[in-house]
Amino acid sequence: MQTAKQVQGQAGEEAALAYLLQHGLTLVTRNFRCKAGEIDLIMREHASLVFVEVRKRASLDYGGAAASITPAKQRRLLRAAQVYLLRFKTLPACRFDVVAIDAGHLSWLKNAIAA
Repeated sequence: MQTAKQVQGQAGEEAALAYLLQHGLTLVTRNFRCKAGEIDLIMREHASLVFVEVRKRASLDYGGAAASITPAKQRRLLRAAQVYLLRFKTLPACRFDVVAIDAGHLSWLKNAIAA
């Protein structure tokens, strides 16, 4: 059984996915998990892979959704992406985006995490 927090997180991922699809990205995979970490959404935009972290917060208290991505979380995202990229002979262009949902307002931050 899912907790209320998991249900809210899943709703945030659904909203982010719908938004990105409307803006021309294509879904590659959801919730990629490995020992190094998890990537919420992996999308394709033209020839580039886009690793997407989705964060949802009920309010802007404590800096909001985007501010909740700590340096440790960024390292886990980068390591998980490296594991995912092992399946490619030739590495595609990649970037790390964040979809931040604060009090119902969605923001798409492209190239939010530097590799």
